[in-house]
Amino acid sequence: LVLMGVAASSALVGSFLILRKMAMLANSLSHTILFGIVIAFILSGAHGVQEMNISILLLSAVAMGLLTAFCTQYLTQTVRLQADASVGIVFSTFFALGVILVSIWTRNAHIGIEAVMGNVDALTYRDIPFVYLILGINIVLTILFFKEYSLTTFDPALAAVLGFSSLFYNYLLMTQVSVTAIGAFRAVGVLMVLAFITVPPLIARMLTNRLKPMLFLAVLVGCFASLIGVSLSRHFFTVYNMPLSTAGLVVCVLGVLFFLTIFYKKIRSY
Repeated sequence: LVLMGVAASSALVGSFLILRKMAMLANSLSHTILFGIVIAFILSGAHGVQEMNISILLLSAVAMGLLTAFCTQYLTQTVRLQADASVGIVFSTFFALGVILVSIWTRNAHIGIEAVMGNVDALTYRDIPFVYLILGINIVLTILFFKEYSLTTFDPALAAVLGFSSLFYNYLLMTQVSVTAIGAFRAVGVLMVLAFITVPPLIARMLTNRLKPMLFLAVLVGCFASLIGVSLSRHFFTVYNMPLSTAGLVVCVLGVLFFLTIFYKKIRSY
């Protein structure tokens, strides 16, 4: 249930990121969010990721998301760096700071491994409401601002003429991505969440040219991969006594589905 909630949230925000050609910025956020998680961990005075204060965690995620987007935007528009160079500088710097803080202040709490790689087997029923709260927020925002997101995604010039700020909706989307990453880090970590954000929308984009079906298909693909990944994980552990990473198997399933979709498209084109 947690993985399906994470997959659905990631697919919703990831679809707009892919269409806006901002996948690299999602990669940046998936790394820089570690810095915010460690700050929240220190401020919470917790001894493990399950004890962290959710309010501080969300605030730090939003702050890091906005800071990452602002720094990237500043380097690109003011300093005149290329967009990919700006993203590379920002995410590598913040990620390095997060790693340093992990090594200094949390070496005895195992937050480093769990925050980076996730730990599905450590999830409990208490994680379900938090993940689905974030999913609910993403659904509500997607419905409320569907027209604005669509317009600023496909025709920013027309959006500016009509008075819609593309920059505002970029920051709103980055905030959603940051909060989604926070909801996902206990299960899949801050690195593998990138696959949940990008791969299902890419698969859906190859199967349809319409936005609403793309959102639906992306959510469906993410949930399906989550079910298959959990099933494979339990099968390998039960039958072969192989304790494989459940989140890693889900990402592998997503990769297989992606290449199967490419193969399907090639066959259809002949």
